[in-house]
Amino acid sequence: MRFPFEIHNSSAFQILLPEDEAALIGRARLLQAAALRAAFPLQLKGKNLGVFCDVADEGSESRALFQRAAEELGAHVATIRPALASLGSPAEVRHTARILSRFYDAVECQGMAPELVRQISREAAIPIYDGIACAAHPTAALANQLDDRSLPTDNRRFILQALLLGSIG
Repeated sequence: MRFPFEIHNSSAFQILLPEDEAALIGRARLLQAAALRAAFPLQLKGKNLGVFCDVADEGSESRALFQRAAEELGAHVATIRPALASLGSPAEVRHTARILSRFYDAVECQGMAPELVRQISREAAIPIYDGIACAAHPTAALANQLDDRSLPTDNRRFILQALLLGSIG
């Protein structure tokens, strides 16, 4: 099965080709079946992921969804409170991206300016996601194509897990 997410460009997760969507849904169906058997694959064991979110968003549903999805696959997830909005120079963005690449295997950015996320993504050596766990993300609609055996929020989690596995697993 071809899975295209072995790239680090955050815009690659915004628009998917039909065959990419099919691959993502196929992997999500496998994860759904594993969950129904209570056999979660720990393919992200040993991986460290970060979630940039504001203190006000700390208890947000999207942050919790990202954390649950990653932790079920064995990853450790740290919440990072960003001071990135004040980054002005390209050198500061580059330095931040390099630091993130040293500590994390991937970073989810929630509630940040899309242009800042794109700048960090260009400089980082890891996947930088722009709100992949948010309900407004284009991949959220793919959850409707999964079987009705699970709750809609669970289906969204399986899509998110498939995307994580395809990009860092």
